[in-house]
Amino acid sequence: TFGSRPIENLDDPPNSRLFAVTSRSITEDELRESFSVFGDIQGVWVVKDKQTKESKGICYVKFAKSSQACLAMEEMHGKVLIDGTKPIKVFIAQSRSSTRHRDVEDEELTRIFVMIPKTFTEDDLKETFKEYGDIEYCVIIKNKTTGESKGLGYVRYYKPSQAAIAIENCDKAYRAILAEPRTKASSTEDYAGGGARVDYMGDFTRCLMVSTRAALTQEQIFALFDLIPGMEYCELQRDAYGMSKGHALIRYSNLGSALYAKEKLNGFEYPPGNRLGVNFVDDGEDRSSPAGRMAMQFVAAQMMSAVWNGPSTSQVMKPAGFSSIAPMSRIQTDVNLPPLKKLAPPDSKAKERLFVVFSPSPLPPDVLEDVFCRFGSLIEVHLVPGRKVGYMKYAEKQCADEAMAVLHGRVVNGVKMKVMLADPPREESHKRLRTY
Repeated sequence: TFGSRPIENLDDPPNSRLFAVTSRSITEDELRESFSVFGDIQGVWVVKDKQTKESKGICYVKFAKSSQACLAMEEMHGKVLIDGTKPIKVFIAQSRSSTRHRDVEDEELTRIFVMIPKTFTEDDLKETFKEYGDIEYCVIIKNKTTGESKGLGYVRYYKPSQAAIAIENCDKAYRAILAEPRTKASSTEDYAGGGARVDYMGDFTRCLMVSTRAALTQEQIFALFDLIPGMEYCELQRDAYGMSKGHALIRYSNLGSALYAKEKLNGFEYPPGNRLGVNFVDDGEDRSSPAGRMAMQFVAAQMMSAVWNGPSTSQVMKPAGFSSIAPMSRIQTDVNLPPLKKLAPPDSKAKERLFVVFSPSPLPPDVLEDVFCRFGSLIEVHLVPGRKVGYMKYAEKQCADEAMAVLHGRVVNGVKMKVMLADPPREESHKRLRTY
C-alpha cells in the first residue's frame, strides 16, 4: 500500500508515479503539501531504512493522471523544498514490470503516436494537436513507393506534460499513445522499408493489433511478424491500461499477409504460456471476400515455395516448418541450432554443469532439453522451483562449453538466457577454491 489506502495498480495509468531524491529530513506531509498543487495525489511513500526507520531520502508520489505527474516533475525538479536543504531531483518512476535499471527519460515521454485519416497533411496534424502544447515536429508515415500516407503519424512535444495532456484529452478515434523510444531497430524508416516489396493485391494495406501479457520487446515482436513477407511497419505501443497489457501495431503491404499472420499467430504461445492475441484494427473492411481468401492463399503458396528471399532484418528467426501446413516450430530463436542429439544415459557422471538464468520467466523443461541436447552428452535439465534459474548437466565438458558459447545471451521463444558455468557441487567445494 501507498500511504494509508491500497492502490489497485501503481502503474495505472502509465507514467503517473514520481521517483524523487530529497533530503532525509523532508517528511511525507511536506512532500504531499508541495506536490498536491499539481493534481490528485493517490499516495506518498518515503523509503525508510529497515533497521533505523529513518528516511533514505528517496520517495515516490503517485498521481491520478500522467499529465499531473509530468507537470510536477517539470516544475519541481531542482527546486529547494525547505530552506537549508539540497534541491530535490524528480523523475517519472519506471513501471514495476520494467527490467531497466534507469528511470524514464524526458525524451521518451514527449512523442505520441496517432492513427489519423489518410487525407491528413502534416499541417492538419499540427493544427489538431497544437491545443495541447508546443509541438517540436509532426511526421506522417508514408508508403515509400507511392508516397501515400499510411494513416499513422507522430507528434513530438517539447514537454512530457504536453504529450500526456494530448493523450488524455484528444479524440479517442486517434488512439493516441506514447511512442516507444527510438532504438536503432525501431526507426520508422526501417519499418517502412517493406514498401519496396511487390504489392500483391493492389493497394491493400492492412493493420493488425497484437496484444501480449508478457513483456515482449519491439525486436521480439518484429522478428516474429517479419517471418511473413510484406511487413511494412511494426511499433510496440505503451499500454494505456496498466502493467501487464502490451500492444503492438503491425502493418503489412498486402491483405494476404495480414490475414495469414492473423490466422497463424492469433493464440500462438510466445513465450510459452503467453498467448498472443492478433486482431485486425477495425476499419470496417470485409475480409471474408473472395479477394481476401485469394490473397491469403497466395501468401501461403508463396511461403511454401519460399519465393521470399528473407525479410529486411538480419536478426530474424526462421523456425523450421513455418509454412501454411506445418505448425510453427515450437522453438523460435535467432540462433542456428545444430540438429537434435540423443541424451546421455541418466546414470552418467556429470563432468560439467551449466547455470542458466531466464528472463522474463523459465522455459518449459521439454523445450530446454530440445535446445541444450543438440550439443551432445546432455544428462538432464533441472529447473529450480520458484526461481528463474536452472541447471543443465553434461557428461562431457566440451559439449557444455559449446552450448554455453552458442546460447549465452540468446533469446529462445521470447525468453533471454544467461548461460554460465555452474559452481562446483557443494560436496566438492573444499577441493577447488573459487578464484573470484
